[in-house]
Amino acid sequence: MADSPNCDLKSLSPLQLFERVTEQGEKVRALKAGKASKDEIDAAVRMLLSLKLSYKTATGQDYQAGLPPRDLVLINNGTTKEEDEDFVDPWTVQTSNAKGVDYDKLIVRFGSSKIDTDLINRIERAIGQKPHRFLRRGIFFSHRDMDQILDAYENKKSFYLYTGRGPSSQAMHVGHLIPFIFTKWLQEVFDVPLVIQLTDDEKYLWKDLTIEKAYEYARENAKDIIACGFDISKTFIFSDLDYLGTSTGFYKNIVKVQKHVTFNQVKGIFGFTDSDCIGKISFPAIQAAPSFSSSFPQIFNGKENIQCLIPCAIDQDPYFRMTRDVAPRIGQPKPALLHSVFFPALQGAQTKMSASDPNSSIFLTDTPKQIKTKINKHAFSGGRDTIEEHRKYGGNCDVDVSFMYLTFFLEDDDRLEQLKQAYTSGELLTGELKKVLIETLQPLVAAHQERRKQVTDEMVKQFMTPRKLAFEF
Repeated sequence: MADSPNCDLKSLSPLQLFERVTEQGEKVRALKAGKASKDEIDAAVRMLLSLKLSYKTATGQDYQAGLPPRDLVLINNGTTKEEDEDFVDPWTVQTSNAKGVDYDKLIVRFGSSKIDTDLINRIERAIGQKPHRFLRRGIFFSHRDMDQILDAYENKKSFYLYTGRGPSSQAMHVGHLIPFIFTKWLQEVFDVPLVIQLTDDEKYLWKDLTIEKAYEYARENAKDIIACGFDISKTFIFSDLDYLGTSTGFYKNIVKVQKHVTFNQVKGIFGFTDSDCIGKISFPAIQAAPSFSSSFPQIFNGKENIQCLIPCAIDQDPYFRMTRDVAPRIGQPKPALLHSVFFPALQGAQTKMSASDPNSSIFLTDTPKQIKTKINKHAFSGGRDTIEEHRKYGGNCDVDVSFMYLTFFLEDDDRLEQLKQAYTSGELLTGELKKVLIETLQPLVAAHQERRKQVTDEMVKQFMTPRKLAFEF
């Protein structure tokens, strides 16, 4: 890390300062271990002390290794009223803004990097084809170290993909498809291995579920994931309840992470309290472990230097900020991440959808009639109160859920832009926009249901059996 003058540090967020202190601490340790000159070590230590002072000035607290500033709790939307603030953690997303969470402020708060035009263009050059609509439309909007992944790919070095699903219900909804649609595309264009974690243990710990029911949901959700079209020769799906007992590599990495994260640190990162069960407190290490290739010796032949890329919604980022902090201390590469926005509930973008509320989303088990009824009855509208007002003033695509859903699922960019202009001008009415969404989602869900019917229990067993994939390491 290049030494930076103090004036440059004032522009950094608390989390960025935290990461700079961590990196500089690693540099000092490396210099000492490498028996560098006294002058070089002294300069690095001075820089470390300067960074720690800047961190304390910005946060009002001393730097503690492994304990980032508490950055999940509130993201202020520029107002002073408590009810006007965004709340984001791995279990809850709330905002009073009908447009949804302020993602630009979330990037600053979390200390990630915006996926800008330059990065999208670089991805396009690397893969030799048009980027996925999720990139073109800012649905995947933030990243950590995607440049390193592209560096590796351009230098013929492999990486692997890791994503997951918390199986809290038997039926998944269309929002659950977003990371899998994008991950499937990433796997195809980069031709890399993929591991998919089913955190049935997490759902047992957090929800009112038996272990047997959580495991049953995991296998049912696996069928929906397989129905997305993943290549069985390149994809390993695993249940934590199953795999943890069979992989020494996986469990060793869990223990290594557990040793390097204190109770105070997980309380600071995740907001755990003294009344939370110890299973919750130890779970973050289980979600961290698939970030390391040595957790899958059957795939990577025991190699520990294969970098991981994790596509996920940004509410999962706290797990991987913790992982990235621990990784260098246990001799592992930091995972890279691609963050997506939240898929809105039918009732509006103020919260993410709940699998426990059947009217909050379109489920993958819904019939064409149910899809039509839900959209017409529950999809929040950005239209005006009367047809006359709508024709005169136009609709608001920024808050209209039907338009938001089309942004996710309508492939044609030109068609999407035409709909936006027509709705904004008042030419297109809310009912007509909802009709377009209905006609988009009905065949998409029906096609998914047909593919899922072809997924047998034997096929699930094959995907979930630890084995070598179609790659050499």
